[in-house]
Amino acid sequence: MDKNIGKKLDGRYEITELIGVGGMADVYKGIDVIDNKSVAIKILKKEFAENEEFLRRFRNESKAIAVLSHPNIVKIYDVGFSEKIQYIVMEYIDGITLKEYIEEEKVLTWKDTVHFLIQILRALQHAHDKGIVHRDIKPQNIMMLTDGTIKVMDFGIAKFAREEGKTATDQAIGSVHYISPEQARGDVTDEKSDIYSVGAMMYEMLTGKKPFDSDNPVSIAVMHMHDIPERPRSVNPEIPAGLEEVVLKAMEKEPENRYHSTSEMMADIEAFKANPDITFGYYLEADDAAGTQNYDTASEIDDEPDENDLNSVYMNSGVGAPPVRGYDDEDDEDGEEEEERSSLVVPVLTATVVVVIIVAVIFVASLVKGLLKNDESDADFKMPYLVGMDYNEAVSNYGSYISIQENGYEYSELDKGCIISQDIEAGTAAKKGDVVKVVISSGMEKATVPTNLTNTDAETAKAKLEAAGFVCEIKNASSTDIEKGKVIRTVPEEGTEVDAGITVVLYVSMGIDSDQIKVEDYVGQKLEDVTQTVTYLGYDVQIELISSYEEEGIICAQSLEAGTTVDVGTTIVFQVSDGTYPDGEISLTIPIPSEAYGRFVIDFVVQNSDGTTNTVSTSTIVGQQMTSVSITIPGSGESVSATAILSNLNNGLTYQMGTYRINFATSQITAVSEDIYGAFEAVGGFAEPTEAPTEAPTEAPTEAPTEAPTEAPTEAPTEAPTEAPTEAEDSDSAE
Repeated sequence: MDKNIGKKLDGRYEITELIGVGGMADVYKGIDVIDNKSVAIKILKKEFAENEEFLRRFRNESKAIAVLSHPNIVKIYDVGFSEKIQYIVMEYIDGITLKEYIEEEKVLTWKDTVHFLIQILRALQHAHDKGIVHRDIKPQNIMMLTDGTIKVMDFGIAKFAREEGKTATDQAIGSVHYISPEQARGDVTDEKSDIYSVGAMMYEMLTGKKPFDSDNPVSIAVMHMHDIPERPRSVNPEIPAGLEEVVLKAMEKEPENRYHSTSEMMADIEAFKANPDITFGYYLEADDAAGTQNYDTASEIDDEPDENDLNSVYMNSGVGAPPVRGYDDEDDEDGEEEEERSSLVVPVLTATVVVVIIVAVIFVASLVKGLLKNDESDADFKMPYLVGMDYNEAVSNYGSYISIQENGYEYSELDKGCIISQDIEAGTAAKKGDVVKVVISSGMEKATVPTNLTNTDAETAKAKLEAAGFVCEIKNASSTDIEKGKVIRTVPEEGTEVDAGITVVLYVSMGIDSDQIKVEDYVGQKLEDVTQTVTYLGYDVQIELISSYEEEGIICAQSLEAGTTVDVGTTIVFQVSDGTYPDGEISLTIPIPSEAYGRFVIDFVVQNSDGTTNTVSTSTIVGQQMTSVSITIPGSGESVSATAILSNLNNGLTYQMGTYRINFATSQITAVSEDIYGAFEAVGGFAEPTEAPTEAPTEAPTEAPTEAPTEAPTEAPTEAPTEAPTEAEDSDSAE
């Protein structure tokens, strides 16, 4: 199980489940226990916590997002940095990534593509306005809600545009399938790098394939720097010509040839939405001698035909350029002689024809231009979605099509200056010059916590707070000078200007020197946040510093059980993390059965809390010579599992001797199960030879020497000596 699940960061954010694994950080779902809402918590992986480069990038993300506030950017709520853990608490998005959506749909319709792109560009425009370049735009970093709302996230390698001094290696990072040419080269990047990545992503959305792909990431980066992508309409003929131009314009190799800003790109997309048949004239197609297709930027061609430049006239009129006879140096003299012999009639006629053609082309071009202009002014288009956009940004983007007029201000969660509502619904047919009235956000309404609440009746204070628009929460506390039922203090403090409608906590006295306190659960909270409260309540507080995976200053345990009632003045002991990991070792002595016979060894297999395993073995145990054996077990964690395995070196048999729970923070070991005698018996540690020598020496030597010497010498010498020799002699003589 993931060791982070179940933890409570800063006593507020309880981690419930792992929802994403990234290259440098893991993302968890959690609960903000104070605001009672779901949050996403990004925690830097342990192996990167000591790497200065990864720490810099992780802090960059928090610094970047902290200055951003936009409906299409994932919100950041809190950050935490210590020596042991680094995390960012963000808005939890219940949706899928744009990558998942593309994989499911294969090819997106141009309407869906435009809908998503507008929101992405708005988010980037907000970031660019703050001087921040994302530098890693890709479908994996775009979240999509069920209603189609887009949220840009993961500013992990975001860079403040005003920062300088970055190395080429530092800058050439990003997702290789969407990386800009200058980023691939390691050159300085700016907002136009994000625009290229958006263009590459747009290419994939419309065609179902990436602009460049290969098994080798380096090859892909090189393609971005040098190759021209296959024309989008060649892959998907359903793509409108105008939208193809937007893609190619965004993906220009040289930054100066791309859109200069996201607002400029948005303006073209909005113009396309208003008229899907529109073309922008950015590119003219031509076939080279080899038959391959090239794209010439219109910016390299004069807007107005030059009467002295036939190629200019033909290229701008759409008429094929006239053939030009080739020549080389050897033909120069022959050409001059032929020219001298030629009649002057031909040049005169040729010049006359050319002038007529030029005049005709100019006339036709002017006529067509006038017709298109009139048609554009009368054309219907759909009203854009303005809600959430900054008012000035909306005027800049759409002011040439519609008149956006202010229609009052209201307090809102949206940033000050953002549009809250519009009187013409988005998507409604409109004409150029139509007036749309918008209501603009004044930001969050502010209010001041009422004063003169201290030492007043709790109900009176509550009524004042509610009348001022606040939510009131009452908590009981002990006091040495405030009567029972009176207010001790408020949080936030009286007279503080805060967001209207927030919760204000009233601490109300339980009576002067009240003799009973109900114990609360303080585990997981910061000691500095708890100390003042428990002192008010009347506890005698003692602190014990211990090693723990919790951040320094977090309460890991308390001596009094939550929910019980104790007397004022009762001592409560808090075990508080000192910020050091509970890495260490523990010594254990194991008794050896006296009947054990043979040579043995005990292996301890330790499952550390970080997922690693290590095995420690005892010295060789010699039965009947050792009564116990000691072992030192190193490890890491507060609740570590260890298994002891007994091996008989004589016959190779093994058996599990016991399982243990070790706390390396307190050097405590607890036997979960243990059967030492049974383990020795299972591996044949009490062999037969050990029983025979024990019984035989005990019975034989005891009976034989005791009875034989006692009876034989006593009876034989008394009766036998007189008769025995006689018989013996008779026997000898008879023989």
